Amino acid sequence: MLSQITPDSVTTGLGWPVISSPPSPAPVGWQGLEPARVPRGTDTLGPEAAAPQSDVPRGTDDVPRGTAERTQDEAHDDAHDEAQDELDRAELASSIPEVDDSTPLMQEIAENARRRIALRGRRFPPPTHTRVMTVANQKGGVGKTTSTVNLAAALAQAGLNVLVLDNDPQGNASTALGIDHRAGTPGLYEVLVEGAALADVVQECPDIANLWCAPATIDLAGAEIELVPMVARETRLRTAVHAYLAQREAGGLPRLDYVLVDCPPSLGLLTVNAFAVAQEVLIPIQCEYYALEGLSQLLKNIELIKAHLNPALRVSTILLTMFDGRTRLAAEVADEVRTHFPETVLRTTVPRSVRISEAPSHAQTVMTYDPGSSGALSYLSAAQEIAERGAAPEESTR
Repeated sequence: MLSQITPDSVTTGLGWPVISSPPSPAPVGWQGLEPARVPRGTDTLGPEAAAPQSDVPRGTDDVPRGTAERTQDEAHDDAHDEAQDELDRAELASSIPEVDDSTPLMQEIAENARRRIALRGRRFPPPTHTRVMTVANQKGGVGKTTSTVNLAAALAQAGLNVLVLDNDPQGNASTALGIDHRAGTPGLYEVLVEGAALADVVQECPDIANLWCAPATIDLAGAEIELVPMVARETRLRTAVHAYLAQREAGGLPRLDYVLVDCPPSLGLLTVNAFAVAQEVLIPIQCEYYALEGLSQLLKNIELIKAHLNPALRVSTILLTMFDGRTRLAAEVADEVRTHFPETVLRTTVPRSVRISEAPSHAQTVMTYDPGSSGALSYLSAAQEIAERGAAPEESTR
């Protein structure tokens, strides 16, 4: 029986014959020769491909033929990929089942899943110019530092270049970004009091690309007093920031898209310097009554800065933080703020979140500590709103 089995009659378990062909004989003249051993990275496509490259330096006007066509093709491919990503996001979002308000927990989970699909991996449009935003509120505990570092991280993760100026002597923004700010570390104190260049104190964030920070040390606590007798004491930070931006441009470094200034919970000279350097003010407001009471005093001080130091300053953004949808007070405060500032308040509110509070203890922002949490998604959504407001009209409508 075995003698009757030939290679042509062997079948698979499914009853299909296995087609086997004899090995092809080696070409004449190659018997016994080993293949040539080509070093890794050597081009073996032929003499034309192995020709030495031109000595023309990159960036000169001698552009090879077809470069413009390739650039157009790449732009077309990017647009096609972006459109495909949008279709994929829409398809994934539609696959999530609808849940009514009879199950609040499942409704929140489904909503977070949709937001995660819509926001993760998206690139935000760059602004038309460097936007310098001061995050201020003289009331403590409203989320100034938390909002500063998480918005900065969200913008940087979306492909923008961001600089954070830690103008608070507590140095909490430096801690959250993983920046060294021990005593003796060069920081904003040396810039404001000693006239050091901002480029000498800026450090790169270790966890997030395109994100830099000028740290604050405990020495900054004495700057309020030391600045009093100095000339141009209110505009020293503005002078340093403008010089730094000009230095980056002259050195061929990429333009900064955002400069976010974190302020202490006071209205002293440090905060005045922050108002003098900025074009915009971002005000985090905790959804409680005391936050409303302090907002009117903050707006009066901003008007004084506009009248005497910085006519271009304006309140561009109000962010509602620590929002608890279970309480009637939070909803009433949110409605009150939206009624008085309909064009300024962001649609996104930041909820109370344990993950947001835990992240600084790990020297991280919530954007890297738990990117899928409700707090991270809220800051990512708020950053998208800010970016779209500052983008060119044709870019913000994409």
